[in-house]
Amino acid sequence: MTAEQQRADSSARQRHAIVTTFGHGVATATPDRMQVSISIETRAEAVAVAYGRAGERTAAVTAALRADGVAASDIATTGLSVRTETTWTENEGTRITGYVATTSLTVSLRIPGAPTASAADLGTATTARPDAPAPADPAAVIARAVEAGGDDVRLGGLNLAVADRADLLIRAREAAWDDALDRARRYAARAGRSLGSVLEITENAERTPEPRGDIRFVAARSAAPGAPVPVEYGEHEVTADLRATWHLA
Repeated sequence: MTAEQQRADSSARQRHAIVTTFGHGVATATPDRMQVSISIETRAEAVAVAYGRAGERTAAVTAALRADGVAASDIATTGLSVRTETTWTENEGTRITGYVATTSLTVSLRIPGAPTASAADLGTATTARPDAPAPADPAAVIARAVEAGGDDVRLGGLNLAVADRADLLIRAREAAWDDALDRARRYAARAGRSLGSVLEITENAERTPEPRGDIRFVAARSAAPGAPVPVEYGEHEVTADLRATWHLA
């Protein structure tokens, strides 16, 4: 290869020189929504009695929720069933001893005082309108609903979430881009080059599992009547990862 060919080859490599970096971004927020599962389970010797009692208890629970300002759109019936209870003896075999009626509700509660979204790296947050009524404490709302339903109430656990997940993801993406760009600039500077145009961006964004409460009651009598169980809200986190490739000028 002649000197002229070597110079041409070197010039071609420089024209096609690239740098690829990976960026990672994290955005966090205090949960502003709580979703709790409430079930009513009643037993009786007759189907109609068990079913009717379940309806009465469910009505009492929903009335207590509405009295605390929970909107009808935030209360959903997610289950309804009636099953038999049986026993087995050596002489009689299997026989029906009663019936169990179960209804399930999923209730969405607003957490008072929680920002709607924030990013750890940006340090920003938005809050609810000042004229909006403050929601009741979710733990107290749940306690009053449990008390209204009596010993037939079961709590199946809770989920904590952020209503505006899209904003969190945007913030995580911006943080990931800033991270990748900073790395690329550093590498380019160490190589005595500068960044040119972006050639490719590939994203891998995901939402980490939401924090979950471990509250599970066998019955309402497991706590003092009306006593709310403290709930720690923790933080909700969204991450974003991307790969970006630049031309080196």
